[in-house]
Amino acid sequence: MEAETATRPPPSTVDGGVARPDRVVGLDGVRGLAALYVMLFHCWLRGFHSFPYDSGPIWLAWLLYGHLAVVVFITLSGFSLGISPARHDWQLGGLGRYARRRAWRILPPYWAALAFSLLIAWAVTPQPHSGPPNLRTVAVYGLLLQDNVVARTPNGAMWSIAVEAELYLLLPLLLLLRRRIRAIALVAAVMIPVVLYGLLGPQASPENRLTGLTPLFAAPFAIGLVAAGVLAAGARTRGWPWHWLAVLTAAPTVALMLIYRSQWTVAHYYWIDLALAPAIAMMLAALATGRPAPAMWLLGTRPLRSLGSFSYSLYLIHLPIVIVVSRYVVGGRVPGGRIEFLATAGVAVPVSLLAARLFAAVFEIPFQRYRGWAQLRRAYLAWRSRLAQRMGRAQRADPVPSLDPSDP
Repeated sequence: MEAETATRPPPSTVDGGVARPDRVVGLDGVRGLAALYVMLFHCWLRGFHSFPYDSGPIWLAWLLYGHLAVVVFITLSGFSLGISPARHDWQLGGLGRYARRRAWRILPPYWAALAFSLLIAWAVTPQPHSGPPNLRTVAVYGLLLQDNVVARTPNGAMWSIAVEAELYLLLPLLLLLRRRIRAIALVAAVMIPVVLYGLLGPQASPENRLTGLTPLFAAPFAIGLVAAGVLAAGARTRGWPWHWLAVLTAAPTVALMLIYRSQWTVAHYYWIDLALAPAIAMMLAALATGRPAPAMWLLGTRPLRSLGSFSYSLYLIHLPIVIVVSRYVVGGRVPGGRIEFLATAGVAVPVSLLAARLFAAVFEIPFQRYRGWAQLRRAYLAWRSRLAQRMGRAQRADPVPSLDPSDP
């Protein structure tokens, strides 16, 4: 597949029949796999209670690093949001329009998932290491302030959504800088303060502070944004072996993780994140240019495309389900460790996938397909009209028998 054609998927109908030229083949599959990985990581935590020490079998060791999936999400977010500006001289297209689209896309599923998480925490069980949510929880999480204000959590996975919201506010400034300076200068302008914070900050590492301002994620976001420029670059740049460059860039960090194992890795997540972000961005650039072919085929398969279509919903609601399954379905009924992990995953994964798909059908996918309340209302009225027509045809085809005994 040629690089030029690989970045132009068939017209999509995610916006109510309007084609989306800014969607790149494969990225939805990456989102889906990352969300699935986070869910399996949380199942691992419920089976093995030794994190960050790896007390499980060697064949499950790869599941310990769920935090790194968040780095993938944030780098991918910068890349995805940079696709359209990269093709339009790094112009945002209007602050108001950008703000409305981000809010429309992110907030309805988030608020619905927050209500779901609060209901589970109040009526069934709170999150581990957290008391029952209170009014402070509702205010802090409802306003997406959990990265800056400490509150009891209704859902341990929601910390990263607040980080994403902060990065959305940073995007217009990054685009302004990109129009004025070169890509490498932009990355340096973001990376240098983040590195200095990591060196001087007493508690910079995210394994100690999953709440509290986390500026390190500005660097992966900016790197992903810059990497989106590959879509507007010349044929020579698009032809670079980005996937091999990604492997070479990630190799030293992965080698250190293998040598020093999980405790060292978790203790150094701040630097691991910064080291892996360029490799993640290069792999996204490779996918955007149609390589490697096996990965493009895999990410383009129907199951992964479907998983990607509701990956945000899966990320938002899976953890309360995992906790309920672990405590009330599996806990105390099977031996701990490997068996407990397998039993938890065996129940929680399919239940979460089904629940997330239904949740997305109501709270996520409609907000992807339609750009405003007017479009959404017209779609709802059209759906209701079609449903009424189908019910009318069904009644005419199978009339209700008369209850009058004199009716022949």
